[in-house]
Amino acid sequence: MEKLFYIDSYIRNFTAEIEEVKEIDSKFHILMDKTAFFPGGGDQYCDLGTIDNINVIDVYKENDKIYHVLEKKPNRIHKVKCEIDWNRREYGMQHHFGQHIISACFNNEYKAKTVGFHLGSEVTTVDIEGFFKEEDIVKIENMCNEIIRENIPVESFTINKKEAKKLKIKEDLSKLDNEIRVVKIGDIDTNLCCGVHLKNTLDLRVIKIKKFEKYKKATRIEFLCGTKAIEDMLKRDNYLNKICKMLSSNEEDAYKGIEKLNNKLNEANRENRRLEEIISNYEIKEMVEDAEKINNMSVIVKTYENKTMNYMNKIANKISEKDNVIGLLALTNNDKLNLLFTCSKNLENLDMNNLLKDSIKLVDGKGGGSKVLAQGGGKNNGNLDSLFNYVKMKLKSN
Repeated sequence: MEKLFYIDSYIRNFTAEIEEVKEIDSKFHILMDKTAFFPGGGDQYCDLGTIDNINVIDVYKENDKIYHVLEKKPNRIHKVKCEIDWNRREYGMQHHFGQHIISACFNNEYKAKTVGFHLGSEVTTVDIEGFFKEEDIVKIENMCNEIIRENIPVESFTINKKEAKKLKIKEDLSKLDNEIRVVKIGDIDTNLCCGVHLKNTLDLRVIKIKKFEKYKKATRIEFLCGTKAIEDMLKRDNYLNKICKMLSSNEEDAYKGIEKLNNKLNEANRENRRLEEIISNYEIKEMVEDAEKINNMSVIVKTYENKTMNYMNKIANKISEKDNVIGLLALTNNDKLNLLFTCSKNLENLDMNNLLKDSIKLVDGKGGGSKVLAQGGGKNNGNLDSLFNYVKMKLKSN
């Protein structure tokens, strides 16, 4: 079988002869005399496309033969027209090759090995051993794009083990067949790879590192290449233009304006938290004074509508620090209901976890927690008053 994808990885259309058709599980596995459909390998996924205008749903290699899986049987076997899904091929080829460039730069600059690679349909990542700072990442990105600009030819060829040793291939050759496929990027990098590659670095167009983070004992780098990277940059540029237009400023002034707004927002949030602390202290004092007395305990019953769970937790924590106080708190939001039961730490005979689990059934809810604090959620089905009355009855009988 002639493997056109190794002869010219830019072939999009070709004509072939069908040599074998196997029906397996109502799918048709097609073997042709030649193919430009890459079956996958080297961390690249397989090509898709059409054969005789029928969608190719999978391509795989078996005993050095490449089979194409179709949902329908082709109408002809001679001079069958085939077409590669080029967007899929280009994305996979560019990002796979981009990983080669990034890995080579890290290895050449920091002697850091690549320990992982994931080619996704939207997100592609490479894991580099060790931890790197932002300036290191920026340096590598600049190195990668300089290599692209230099338009370095890329060679893909097959050699035997003896020839591989002369090329000083880094990988372990002992478990490989005698025919070994190699990709060589000028003097930048040479290693084993059965994938399909670009003809030169310039065809990669650009590498853009989106973000990086620590991952186990490595740094995980998310990146975009080529067409996808350019689309992403144009999209970001469009949003930036809209922001500048909204703020009636240029890019630098827009950044300063957003930074100023962010500082003001953080200041407002700090002030809001300070005021919430003051208000909650007054609220606790008033709730304790107005609370119903049950067995020498002050039982606070409070329903909130326009507050957050964070605020309700803050109230609950303050209640638990007082003596002989129980808080039965609820937060309603349309058809949803959140409950938070708490009690003073000195009330050792009470168990908020059991109390909540027993009563929350009245609102078709679930929840749990500790003896001092328990919370859960249910339906705002009109049974909240009945729930509170049930809990107070349980407290009276305790």
